[in-house]
Amino acid sequence: MSTTPDRWKGAFFDYATSSFADVLRRSAPHLLPHHEDLAREEGGSHSAPAVPHGTTVLALRYRDGVIMAGDRQASEGYQVASRRIDKIFKSDDLSGVGIAGAAGPAMEMARLFQTELEHYEKVEGENLSLDGKANKLGQMIRMNLPMAMQGLVVVPIFAGFDERAGVGRLFKYDVTGGRYEETDYFAQGSGGKDARDSLKKRFKRDMAKDEAVRVAIEALMDAADEDLGTGGPDLQRGIYPTVKTITRSGFGDVSDDEIRRYCEAILGERGRL
Repeated sequence: MSTTPDRWKGAFFDYATSSFADVLRRSAPHLLPHHEDLAREEGGSHSAPAVPHGTTVLALRYRDGVIMAGDRQASEGYQVASRRIDKIFKSDDLSGVGIAGAAGPAMEMARLFQTELEHYEKVEGENLSLDGKANKLGQMIRMNLPMAMQGLVVVPIFAGFDERAGVGRLFKYDVTGGRYEETDYFAQGSGGKDARDSLKKRFKRDMAKDEAVRVAIEALMDAADEDLGTGGPDLQRGIYPTVKTITRSGFGDVSDDEIRRYCEAILGERGRL
């Protein structure tokens, strides 16, 4: 006997759409992170509620694909809301999202995007192309525009390995969902400008993985030096940046032990150990 609630049966067995967001919009719109009623409940106010914000994420190309990295701190005004937040999310085996902006809506969007790609694969029987994934994320950011007008802005970075082209690619977005491809690197968030300045000095094309990981970590540390909202490595608490790799082989993690060694080496060279 089926345990699927009656209200979901028509939604899931209607294969007229390959979009999971459309399924939710028809059957349970209150589950969408950008539910329009929330904006109306705010009474038209344009002041943003005090919510944690993710700060700095970046992506850069290297020889085998793309590196994505982010600091671990979330800030709420001038206070630290969390020291251990993860900002890099796996979308599927060949792509990922780095979130910046209002932490709660950004994490919901990242999870919904992952479900969206899984739903498309099940309905269509094949994976969406990397350009299709980038466009899909842009549509989701555009749907969040009413919330962005309330101050809950979400501006992620999307990166992945393009199997057709055989290279890693990365995309940035504006608050309206506009999609722009970057050829080498990009950083987003409150420390984004400082991270981009660091990447501009250190980035080289066709870098090996070890060099690319070090460049990414140094950029986050440079951003933490200049931006109050960006958290640097904390050796005493054992808190280090998140670093992920996306290659032809899939979505991979760089271990905390490996990241710790990079951080200690960089701090030692800067005379701060």
